[in-house]
Amino acid sequence: MKRQFPSAANTFCRQLGIRYPIIGGAMYPCSNPELTAAVSAAGGIGIMQPISLTYVYGHDFRNGIRLMRSLTDKPIGMNALIEKSSKKYQKRMSAWIDTALEEGIRFFVTSLGKPDWVAERVHAAGGLVYHDVTELKWARIGLDNGADGLICVNNRAGGHAGRKSMTELYAELHELGVPLVCAGGIGESGGFWQALDLGYAACQLGTRFIASHECRASAAYKQAVVDAQESDIVLSEKITGVPVSVINTDFIRHSGTRLGWFSRWMLSGNTTKHWMRMFYGLRSIWQLKHASLDETGEKDYWQAGKSVAGINRVESCETIMQQLLADKV
Repeated sequence: MKRQFPSAANTFCRQLGIRYPIIGGAMYPCSNPELTAAVSAAGGIGIMQPISLTYVYGHDFRNGIRLMRSLTDKPIGMNALIEKSSKKYQKRMSAWIDTALEEGIRFFVTSLGKPDWVAERVHAAGGLVYHDVTELKWARIGLDNGADGLICVNNRAGGHAGRKSMTELYAELHELGVPLVCAGGIGESGGFWQALDLGYAACQLGTRFIASHECRASAAYKQAVVDAQESDIVLSEKITGVPVSVINTDFIRHSGTRLGWFSRWMLSGNTTKHWMRMFYGLRSIWQLKHASLDETGEKDYWQAGKSVAGINRVESCETIMQQLLADKV
């Protein structure tokens, strides 16, 4: 007998208008429009990352959305980083959200701030907002500010990982009574079904889709993901000032993973913390862009999560999706 999705997953799919409870997570700099569209076309929902779309791949934001629409008519989502930073960035993000709504985007994933103003606009258009969280404190803030569901980032995620396991996060958050998405460590069917059986409504994958034909990351980056084992994933503070999951390459080993005393001191102050985060943010945007696209492999500065352990080949998004489902639905 073929296995069916649990009720929470079926509800999630129905609400978003997708076939499978799988989110292609937004990744800087790996979320090129072809990858985002391919995840949606394969039955999940791809989440576009605005800075990747415009800065890394050079698309006008509205035209980038229309490019994805030309590749698939399936639902596409948008990631909105809403942390208060420069007024220029806040104004740009606000305009991007308005444009996305005008172009028919109805699923938004918010990060690093209170999503109240995003939820107000999205709900008025009949859409949904899910908020990135790593623990109960942030979950409550997100829900108090209009979030409809939560992206639960665990300690196996790539990029800015959480501190708690998939199981610990679910135990902490499930009584909130909203849909929960497991984010981190999912790269093969066993982990996918484990998360759904636990009660998660869906799974968000990032690292697995880097090792796809549609992703425009360099061949060297993709091969590093394929070759890496779980023990090769380390946390580096030197990318953004807070721990980020990366592959332990020669560059990481030589540069170290811990901040120096001066950076720690700057980040501890209420005023200086803002400037240091801005410095790290701007520097990491440039470094990660060039490292991820560099075909020589010399700039081996690559984000990835612990799902690398289950990634053995570069495949198409359609094949990846079917492997996750493992012919059980």
